[in-house]
Amino acid sequence: MSFTKRLERNIGKKEKDIEKEKMKIEVLKEKLDSHKITRAEFNIKKKRIEEKIRAMDSRMRVLQGGLTREKRHQEELAEEKKKKKEEKQKKKKKKEE
Repeated sequence: MSFTKRLERNIGKKEKDIEKEKMKIEVLKEKLDSHKITRAEFNIKKKRIEEKIRAMDSRMRVLQGGLTREKRHQEELAEEKKKKKEEKQKKKKKKEE
């Protein structure tokens, strides 16, 4: 279970980081509106931040895929365990008869 918890924690961190980067864009927009930076400077910085957001988003999607694979794997293991237990019980019943 610790692996899935670690994946969930990392996904949460990526979501927070993405939100921080979006806030940076908002701050840049405010600076542009108050004429502290030029339009060109705003566009350059915004583009760089958006690239970081895309990179973090793709990393987060990879982590989510790993999480779903791990959950599916855990379900399959539980299913196999259940089948083995049922087979044992059937064998016991046959022996008793």
